[in-house]
Amino acid sequence: MTFVIIGGDAAGMSAASRAKRNDPDLNVIVLEATPDVSYSACGMPYNIADPTRAMDDLVVRPAQVFREEQKIDLRLGHRVERIDRGLNRVWGRRSDGEEFEVAYRKLLIATGAIAPKLYIPGKDLPGVYVIKSLQDGREIKGYLADHAVRRVLIVGMGYIGLEMAEAFHARGMQVQMAKPRPGLLPWMPEEMSQVVKDELTSKGISLHFGARLTAIEQMDGGLRVVTDKGELLVDMVLMGVGIEPNSGIASEAGLELGPSRAIAVDRTMRTSDPEIFAAGDCADAFHVVTGKRVWIPLGLRANRGGWAVGDNVTGLHVELPGIVGSAVFKVLDLEVARTGLSLKEAQEAGFDAVEKYTKSASRAHPHPGSQIVHMNLVGDKKTGRLLGASMVGKEGVAHRIDSVAVALHAGMTVEQFFQCDFAYAPPFTPVWDPLLTAANQLLKQL
Repeated sequence: MTFVIIGGDAAGMSAASRAKRNDPDLNVIVLEATPDVSYSACGMPYNIADPTRAMDDLVVRPAQVFREEQKIDLRLGHRVERIDRGLNRVWGRRSDGEEFEVAYRKLLIATGAIAPKLYIPGKDLPGVYVIKSLQDGREIKGYLADHAVRRVLIVGMGYIGLEMAEAFHARGMQVQMAKPRPGLLPWMPEEMSQVVKDELTSKGISLHFGARLTAIEQMDGGLRVVTDKGELLVDMVLMGVGIEPNSGIASEAGLELGPSRAIAVDRTMRTSDPEIFAAGDCADAFHVVTGKRVWIPLGLRANRGGWAVGDNVTGLHVELPGIVGSAVFKVLDLEVARTGLSLKEAQEAGFDAVEKYTKSASRAHPHPGSQIVHMNLVGDKKTGRLLGASMVGKEGVAHRIDSVAVALHAGMTVEQFFQCDFAYAPPFTPVWDPLLTAANQLLKQL
């Protein structure tokens, strides 16, 4: 049997490695459009922050390791352009322009996501970038090395935009951020969003809300960015306006699509064609709390999905239960995290939802170095079920969010969560952990 994989990053290489481990005689062919496989894309902002580090430090496992040690037929520079489900073949073009075709018995689409640029004049000028692939990171770092970049504009204020704001700030640049809509991190209460805004502005980062870009123009000494609120003069523009599932070839092949045009998969990662799987940022998932299909691209899900595919194509039967959308990121000195549903998401899903915002100390009262942890929990009035959480603070956030994620996977009520036996020591938490305090306050709302 020939197992063909389109895409060689987290999901693709996880599936390839797992399948070969299960069945060493399996013919596994990986077709990757770029020159890179198996790298830590999430580490790019922190790599860019340090001009002494090489971008290739982020490569987890080089291509030759997969080829030599695991006997995977890994073909770089092979961009698949068409899937013929009737003939069980894929067609594409190599980086040298030559066409190719490959037959498959089982197929995995692991094409990830794409980071689009705004369709405005000047989007392709030198100094205007997106950051998604390792090559994007190389180009940005190369531009910074070759040009005196003092002023940078980040378009968008999502996870990647905020992480890149920190990276540019660490390199001593004047950072501005702009987005067409009002508000920062709309999934958390305004009081918590304001904490993040204050952290950014206290470090000299300018925020422009309600500013829609209309053009970027080259000028002597930099770039002129035209918005409906005025002009900004900068040396570099990073477009961080979100990502989209790279599902084009799946759609053209007639496969069913789900939310946000991600490829619809069942719990075994099969698509609407039983011979074709999809995993990673191009595929959807089931939300544990709502039971509904969602598209929330996450690194752990990509790796876990790849493992499941590798097992299923080699005769095992593995089903993934779903996700709760857990995420954490760093904004300068803050840790910001979320899991499950926001109040708005819970209400839209049909829950009789309420939320409670609390502030607590990260450590026991007399212990030095304690910080404020801002926390918001969401629960269902009808059932008492815990539905989600968001947190902001300078310490004690990144791992506390995992406790809520576990509770969501277990379907716990707020009362059950409140009764959990948490560890206590003054350097780490008060006797009543901030999570328990928040749960107790939410119980009063319920």
